[in-house]
Amino acid sequence: MTRTGIVLFAHGARDPAWARPFEAVRARLAELQPQSAVALAYLEFMSPDLLQAGQAVAAQGCTDVRVVPLFLGAGGHVRKDLPQLVEELRRRHPQVQWTLAPAVGEHPAVVEAMARVAAGTPAP
Repeated sequence: MTRTGIVLFAHGARDPAWARPFEAVRARLAELQPQSAVALAYLEFMSPDLLQAGQAVAAQGCTDVRVVPLFLGAGGHVRKDLPQLVEELRRRHPQVQWTLAPAVGEHPAVVEAMARVAAGTPAP
């Protein structure tokens, strides 16, 4: 039986308040996908990091895990650092199928939502 997992991946910051919106996304995703293990990981300054979060979802029996970068664009961290980390997850947990999603900020729905917020118009 396949159990899915989703690991949200954010940059991280020294200020713990910075993480609140990302924690809200994790909580909402867990509501939307109650059958999936949902984790939040950070590149730097905060815990858990991606390898720790990946270990946690693998330990929950997940065999199919999507890593979703909560970045507005695919800069160096998303293009270089993140693929290396996902390769390390594949090496450490070969029983898990790891899929790296595009940066969320590149999705048309996110672009539309940001434009609507900036314009002060309601969502459709």
